[in-house]
Amino acid sequence: MLHKPLLIYLADDDNEDRMLFKEALDELQMDVIVQDFDNGVTLMEHLLKTDTPLPDVIYLDLNMPLMNGEECLNDIRNEPNLLDIPIIIYSTYIDETMSDTLQDKGANWYLMKPNTFGKLKKLLRKSLNYVYSGSENTASNLEFVITT
Repeated sequence: MLHKPLLIYLADDDNEDRMLFKEALDELQMDVIVQDFDNGVTLMEHLLKTDTPLPDVIYLDLNMPLMNGEECLNDIRNEPNLLDIPIIIYSTYIDETMSDTLQDKGANWYLMKPNTFGKLKKLLRKSLNYVYSGSENTASNLEFVITT
C-alpha cells in the first residue's frame, strides 16, 4: 500500500530550533516533509493559499515576532478549511494556565521543547505517532501536554 509522506509545517522564529527539529526528524527516518516558517504571518499567508497542499500537522511556537503562536492558533481555528489540521504547540515552557487556554482555543497538544537532542527525537516520534494513527487518538483521549 502506497502512502504519501506526512507534510509538517513548523513555525518557529529560532533558526537553530528549526534546524534541530529537522535534524531530529532526519535521524528518526520517518516519511515526512517539513516546511518551516520563521514567523506567524508567513505561516498564515501560506496556509491561506489555495494552490498549495495543506499540512498534516502544524508545530507552532508561541513566541514569534509579527504574529505569535496564540494569534496564529486563533486565525487557523477561524478558517473552516483548516479546522481539521492538528496543531501542536511547540514552546520552551509549559504554563498550566496557558496550556488550558490554548487547548480551549483548539490546540491539540502542547509539546515543551526539550533540552537534549535525544529527548527531542523521542517527543517528535511520540507526537507524530499520534498524528499518523489518526482519529482514534483525538485530543479528548490523550494527555494534552506531551512529555518524555
